[in-house]
Amino acid sequence: MSAESADTAEPTPERATEGADAEGRRREQRGWYFYDFACSVYSTSVLTVFLGPYLTSIAKAAADADGFVHPLGVPVRAGSLFAYAVSVSVVVAVVVMPIVGAAADRTGRKKPLLAAAAYVGAAATTGMFFLDGHRYLLGAFLLIVANASISVSMVLYNAYLPQIAGPDERDAVSSRGWAFGYTSGALVLVLNLVLYTGHDSFGLSESDAVRICLASAGVWWGAFTLVPLRRLRDRRVAPGGEGAVGSGWRQLRATLRDMRRHPLTLSFLLAYLVYNDGIQTVISQASVFGSEELGLDQTTLITAVLLVQVLAVAGALGMGRLARAYGAKRTILASLVVWTLILVSGYFLPSDAPVFFYVLASAIGLVLGGSQALSRSLFSHLVPRGKEAEYFSAYEMSDRGLSWLGPLVFGLAYQLTGSYRDAIISLVIFFVIGSVLLARVPVRQAVAAAGNPVPERI
Repeated sequence: MSAESADTAEPTPERATEGADAEGRRREQRGWYFYDFACSVYSTSVLTVFLGPYLTSIAKAAADADGFVHPLGVPVRAGSLFAYAVSVSVVVAVVVMPIVGAAADRTGRKKPLLAAAAYVGAAATTGMFFLDGHRYLLGAFLLIVANASISVSMVLYNAYLPQIAGPDERDAVSSRGWAFGYTSGALVLVLNLVLYTGHDSFGLSESDAVRICLASAGVWWGAFTLVPLRRLRDRRVAPGGEGAVGSGWRQLRATLRDMRRHPLTLSFLLAYLVYNDGIQTVISQASVFGSEELGLDQTTLITAVLLVQVLAVAGALGMGRLARAYGAKRTILASLVVWTLILVSGYFLPSDAPVFFYVLASAIGLVLGGSQALSRSLFSHLVPRGKEAEYFSAYEMSDRGLSWLGPLVFGLAYQLTGSYRDAIISLVIFFVIGSVLLARVPVRQAVAAAGNPVPERI
C-alpha cells in the first residue's frame, strides 16, 4: 500500500477506539471543570466576602458588655467567632472524609457520594438566608455544615483528575478547573455587587441584600453541580468484603501506613499541609481583616474580591504556562515568596485606603489560583495507581481538612491582642516553613517512586 493510500485508509478499530476514548475523556474533563464552576461561588461570595463580616456583626449584636458571646457556655470574643467556626468545620470534615474516601475506593461510586456532599453543602448555604437578629449560633452551625461538605466533595472531585487526564496534561487540566471556578466567582460577584450597592432601589435592607447573596450561592452550587453529575462516570471495582463506612478510619490508617512506603509523597503532603493552611486562612479571613481592621466598607471588599477573581483566572493559566517552562515545584515556590510579601505588606497597610487594598488584592489574585492548581496537579503525579480516592482523601485533609490550625492561630491572636494586624502577620510562619519543606522534596524521584511516568518538566 502506498503512503498516500495509507493516509486515506479507513481508520482501524484500534484507532477508532482510541479516538472515542480521547473524546470521552475530553467530555469528562469539560464536566469536571463545572464542579469548580459550581462550588467556587461558595468559597468566594460566602466564605471570602459576605459571611465573615456579617456573622461577626450578628455576634457583636448578641455579645455582652465585654464583647463576648457564650456558645455552649464558652466565652468567645465576638470577633473571633467566625475563625473558630471555620476551625470546627475542618474538624468535622476530618471525621467524615476518611469514611467517604474509603467508600469511594471500595465501591468505585464516587458520583453519588459527590452528589450527596454537594447538595448538603448547597442546602446549608441556601439556609443562610434565615440569618438575622442575634442568630449567631445558627450562622456558625450552617457555616460548619457547608464548609465541611465542600471539603468532603472536593475529595471526590480531585480523585477524578488522575482518571480523566494523562500525566502530561494534568497541570493544564487542573489550572483550567481553577480558572472555571474563578470565572464563576467573578460573574456572581458582579451580580452581588449590583444587588448590594443598589439594595435601596430594589426595596431591600442591607441585611436582606447580604442574606440573598449568601443564599444565591447555595442555589448556584446546587444547579451547576448537575453538569459534572451528568458527564463524569464511575469506574466500578469489585466491592470489598467489609463495609466502607465502618472501615473508613481503618482505611485512613491503612493509607497512612501505605504512604510510609512512599515517604516522598508523604513529604510533599506535609509541605502542602503547612503552606496551604496559610493560603486557606488568608482567603477566609481577608474580608474580616478588611472590614474590622482597615475600616473598609462592604462595597470595597466585594470589588476587591472581584478583582481577585478576574486576575486569578489569568494567574492560574499563566502559572500553568510557567510550570510547563520551569516545572511545577519551582513555580509553586516562587508563589510562596509572593504570599509572604503579601502578608508583610498587609500588616503595614494603612486604614481607610482602598487603593492599597486593591493593590494587595491584585497580588493575591495573581498567585492564588496557580498555587492551588499546580499543587493539585503535582500531587496527582505522586499517587500510586488505583489508590486515587484514598490518597486524595489524605490530600483533601491537607487542603481543607487539616486547615484548622491557621484559623485557630488567627482567632487566638485576635482574642489575645485585639489586633487583626497581629493576627494576619502570624500567618507568615506557614509560608516560610512550607517553602522550606517543599524545597526539600525531590519531586522527580517522588513520581518515579510512586510508579508513575515522570513528565519532562515537573
